[in-house]
Amino acid sequence: MRSFVVFVVASLFAAVPASAQEKSITVFAAASMKNALDDVNTAFSKQTGIKVVTSYGASSTLARQIEFGAPADVFLSADIDWMGWALKAMARERLIYLLGNRLVVIAPKDSPIERVTVSQGFDLAKLIGRGRIAMGQVNAVPAGKYGQQALETLGIWTTVAGKVAMAEDVRAALALVARGEAALGIVYETDAKVEPKVKIVGVIPPESHREILYPAAATAKAKPEAVSYLAFLQSPAAKAVFEQYGFAFLARPAS
Repeated sequence: MRSFVVFVVASLFAAVPASAQEKSITVFAAASMKNALDDVNTAFSKQTGIKVVTSYGASSTLARQIEFGAPADVFLSADIDWMGWALKAMARERLIYLLGNRLVVIAPKDSPIERVTVSQGFDLAKLIGRGRIAMGQVNAVPAGKYGQQALETLGIWTTVAGKVAMAEDVRAALALVARGEAALGIVYETDAKVEPKVKIVGVIPPESHREILYPAAATAKAKPEAVSYLAFLQSPAAKAVFEQYGFAFLARPAS
């Protein structure tokens, strides 16, 4: 009798349609979005009952994974180039520019370095001294690419190129400075704000590099729930969270 009951219960559970079981989506997102997006995802799941499984990393790495068939429903990149790389696997009509950001120069919290003005010809090499400056990999990681472009525009790059400690993503660069393993770092302002072991000592002029944009899109094979998720990312509730963490909220269609 007991075996029969177990069989019936199991059969009933198997008969429950997928729509009645837990729904979930997989989101690939730039590492710099982690703190803010975790909060946004929590709010989204609470409102909709849809679970969000998020994989954070360098936009370059995530784009390549999507290109090779990784099962992502949504891609949030910190760079339009890497979104473009992945676009053949994306639903182009849903592409939006979600957020903006800015670059800052950071130092360990207990560093004697005070606020400086980063401008044309600034002697950044002198400020670094015998230490190193942490950046995302300049040939792949968006924050590193923006940073190198800015330093080249300002006529600084050649003097500091040999002092750069390149990290796998912007959060890894942040960690190098937080641990005191790099004298300075170039990261997004939003990264600096969530790490109590660093301080902002300078701001990279935004006109010295291409506009920092975070595009978002569903993949071509995304679950239907991805549409609701993208809509929520553009909602007033998400806007409040993103702005709390220091992002510029754009939520505009990609041109």
